[in-house]
Amino acid sequence: GRFAQRLVADIESGFRNPKHRQQWRNTLETYGKPISKIPIAKVDTDDVLRCVRPIWGKKQETASRVRGRIENVLDAAKAKGLRTGENPARMRGHLEHLLPKRSKAAVKHHAALPYAVMPAFMADLRKRDGVAAKALEFAILTAARSGEVRGMTWIEVDLAAKLWTVPAGRMKASEIHEVPLSEPALSVLQSVREKGLAADDVVFPGSSGSSLSDMTLSAVLKRMGRDVTVHGFRSTFRDWAGDTTAYPRDVVEMALAHSVGSAMERAYRRGRALNKRRELMTAWASYCGIQAA
Repeated sequence: GRFAQRLVADIESGFRNPKHRQQWRNTLETYGKPISKIPIAKVDTDDVLRCVRPIWGKKQETASRVRGRIENVLDAAKAKGLRTGENPARMRGHLEHLLPKRSKAAVKHHAALPYAVMPAFMADLRKRDGVAAKALEFAILTAARSGEVRGMTWIEVDLAAKLWTVPAGRMKASEIHEVPLSEPALSVLQSVREKGLAADDVVFPGSSGSSLSDMTLSAVLKRMGRDVTVHGFRSTFRDWAGDTTAYPRDVVEMALAHSVGSAMERAYRRGRALNKRRELMTAWASYCGIQAA
């Protein structure tokens, strides 16, 4: 009904990316038809199941998104006084008992390289010319997301302080992220730095001077004959840190820009953890066998 449409529009307005807004709406319009004509105050568990159950076994990722988005809309409706009671779309302690368990095989993971082969992989990667290979090397050394590296500009980099500061607007959690740069990571930056660069120039530009595409970095891995994803190297880093180092879990999670504790705790820890994280990233670069001479 019109209340539901208004709530969907309100939630969409919180997305910075127009593509995400469209995906959000399309998912609900395509799979939420069974409840589209039901007053939002009357939507119950059976109604939610009519949307989710038909695709639960075939399209589990999509089904999971549909359920989560319906839950968000119903939560928003309750906050605005349009509903009362428990949310019938909640998973834990509710729908999990009414839907078949998801098979582990169906859960998609980002293919990652085992950390034992990282030194050999990095040695191979460093033999490759091209901006995309450099961007991939930098992403691995900083345990950063592909988009954060591809979108970085020189104004974000403080070479003297050995620090890369990613603005909140470019981060998944919408919080500023400081990345301590190891000597090898700085060497990569120096190798792509040219004279006469402007502060807003992209650090790893494509042929037209704009940001590289995600496919460009994936293509480097394909040419290397590696069936892994760029994102998977974050898992490799986490596994290495957890299995082979004594760094606290919180320090590792902060290096991955994952939220740890409340906003106040994160603000308090940000400065205090930077030195520990600098040690961690130096140890990671050293493990990869590429420390600066």
